[in-house]
Amino acid sequence: MAIAGNPAAAIPIRVPARLTFAALVAGLAFGWALSGSPAEEATLAVAGPVGSLWLRGLQMTIVPLVAALLVVGIVRMVETSRAGPIARRTLLAIFAILAAGTLLAAFAMPALLEAFPIPGQASAALALAEAEPQPVPGIGAFFESLVAPNIVAAAAATAMLPLLVFFAAFAVAITRLPDRGRELMSGLFEALAQAMLTIVGWVLWLAPVGVFALAIGLAVRMGGEAFAALGHYVLLVSSLGIAVLVAAYGVAVVGGRLAPLRFARAAMPAQVVALSTQSSLASLPAMLGSCRTLGIRETTADFVLPLAVTIFRATSPAMNLGVAIYVAHLVGIELSAGLIAAGVGVALLTTIGSVSLPGTISFIASIGPIALAMGVPVEPLALLIAVEMLPDIVRTVGNVTMNVAVTATIDRTTAASD
Repeated sequence: MAIAGNPAAAIPIRVPARLTFAALVAGLAFGWALSGSPAEEATLAVAGPVGSLWLRGLQMTIVPLVAALLVVGIVRMVETSRAGPIARRTLLAIFAILAAGTLLAAFAMPALLEAFPIPGQASAALALAEAEPQPVPGIGAFFESLVAPNIVAAAAATAMLPLLVFFAAFAVAITRLPDRGRELMSGLFEALAQAMLTIVGWVLWLAPVGVFALAIGLAVRMGGEAFAALGHYVLLVSSLGIAVLVAAYGVAVVGGRLAPLRFARAAMPAQVVALSTQSSLASLPAMLGSCRTLGIRETTADFVLPLAVTIFRATSPAMNLGVAIYVAHLVGIELSAGLIAAGVGVALLTTIGSVSLPGTISFIASIGPIALAMGVPVEPLALLIAVEMLPDIVRTVGNVTMNVAVTATIDRTTAASD
């Protein structure tokens, strides 16, 4: 059986990230100017329902999209692991890096928020929804919550933890079917993923309208502090991606036995392409060139790099979990160790299915389930998605750099074992 293709290839609509960002700025400026004027109430009466309708369009896609992508992603990884020792070695390295990045966010983001609190009245204004205090389950109740007696009821309640456990087990079961059944079920979920991505593409095509409407209400509530609040968010979340980027140099030095300056010079062309395109796939030729400069064997680079582009996004778990923790602070939710542990697990699982998606769609597919699993409202994501183009630059540069570093590490360990 061939490894499942890229569901993102079916997205027919290009997500207007720059236009969405411009709509955010315009909405904030308009709402700021409108605040206190006679037209404020009438404008909000129109902007409120428009923003709410667009937000609901995003929310309705989360469960079926994540379920389909998770099944496709796990089937793809299991099929890859059967390709031989180098594939298993690569998958092990990928999982170790993703797990380390997720744990980094679990400890670093709360510390950053403690050291650099969210400015002004941003918590009340950016939240967009009233959050209920979340009960802290005991350890027994937490493990019981991982398995739902009724998966349909769990889906209706958007209980993400039992849903993800079920679909992860379902994906592994698919890989154990005979060839015909495995191909049929894999094709079904790949088609479901493509259909859901098409719907998400339609909703995100309307993002400038929805974000503009939501930004008006935000600016009316908090005025010029909205700009400072969003800037604070971008800096803190991006700092986690920068930490993963720096860690890539450590992986290259320790795992690949490369001199830091040599690796930095070789990786720079790929980083420049990543910076300009915000696409790991578009950076693949440059990454192959970086590997040639470093003397990495072509057989290793030709296998590991395409695989990494397909199933590996090094910065995602750290930055995605960081966003969810940030939103929890926005709405005043105190995260227990159990809730953070749930976020860690979901961050790792959702990364598997959303690697090859465009940044804006991945933002919803990856962070929405993490927030829901932690009892964090997803409404603030509708505004934060408008500034995702800025952290996404950090994400792509970090991913590309780590891809080259992992390839160097796999090449060295493979050569040593031959």
